[in-house]
Amino acid sequence: MTQLTSQAGIRTVSDRQALLLSGSIGMGHDQLAEACATSLESAGWSTRTIDLVRLLGTGVGAASGAMMRGMLAMPGVFDAIHFSVLRTGNRFAELGEAASRYRLIPRLRPLLDADPPDLALSVFATGASAVGALASRYPGMRHIVFCTDATPHRLWIYPGVDLYLVTSAVAEQAVRRFQPDARILVVHAPVRVAFYHPLSQSSARSRVGVPEKERCVLLMSGAWGIGPVAQAARAIADAGVHVLAVAGHNYRLESKLRAAARQQPLVHPYGFCDRIPELMAACDLVITSSGDTCTEARVIGRPLLLLDVVQGHGRDNVQHELELGDAAVSSARASDVVRSALAALDHARPIPVTPTMSAAEWEGTLATALDMVGL
Repeated sequence: MTQLTSQAGIRTVSDRQALLLSGSIGMGHDQLAEACATSLESAGWSTRTIDLVRLLGTGVGAASGAMMRGMLAMPGVFDAIHFSVLRTGNRFAELGEAASRYRLIPRLRPLLDADPPDLALSVFATGASAVGALASRYPGMRHIVFCTDATPHRLWIYPGVDLYLVTSAVAEQAVRRFQPDARILVVHAPVRVAFYHPLSQSSARSRVGVPEKERCVLLMSGAWGIGPVAQAARAIADAGVHVLAVAGHNYRLESKLRAAARQQPLVHPYGFCDRIPELMAACDLVITSSGDTCTEARVIGRPLLLLDVVQGHGRDNVQHELELGDAAVSSARASDVVRSALAALDHARPIPVTPTMSAAEWEGTLATALDMVGL
């Protein structure tokens, strides 16, 4: 049997360990980490996931989330930070990242010293930074960075990374801007396992209370519920379309959606829930901000209407989704969302019977990535 060597001693292939480094700002990083962990475990790896935001200390996650939401609520602020600071990696970005790394490394190093993994998989930019700085300390460990943004910014790219996983040719060149000799693999991002095995549309609709022959959309905008979700839900429903409206962790939005549902029965309100695969299977169209929900919709085979409400990397991601096709974009005004949604429904192609991608396809890609780094 093949053997692997680490500072912890000799491990057989069946004992391989992976450490996934995520960050609980929104849900996208955690969902990607979950999808990767599931695939690694199906290949015989043991996995553990660390939330680096939580590791930074009590209150950091809430403060970071509040700061991000505040910037997104002020037109142009996060655009300026992303395009002029993060993307270029100027002195301000480097100082901020150095401060996070200075606080994080003393907390992360004991965890790695105690049981060095064979693989560190960073799906959060701070993980790329911290593990990159520590990589030489663990010669038996391989470090893969996985970024699903259309254009990774400077803080994703560091020495000590054995392989970058990205989702477009543009993203590959964004990495090479700062590390021309980087090893890079362009991949389709994975999704959580339930999206590879969706219900039929008729079965899903019977569960959510939507008649089979009526039009239905899923409306959501990330874990924070950014944008005109409540106003658009009511307006689309007034146009005669069932709206499965998801508030995520935005409790104020959830209250607005439940109030709208009392006035308009075609609004079906949800808070934060684990029923997104079911809701997506039930709908004819997914209306959402750019992000990992788009990948999930594409796997299930639903067209997209993108809300242009996330500044910075969100604008890059909108352009990438449009390039991939089967997607339209709307501005944030509820009236514009209604017009675009009705047009998208009128021109939608037949719903596919089976998912457009399988877990086996992604697992084959992951096996290629692991082989590239000698695992």
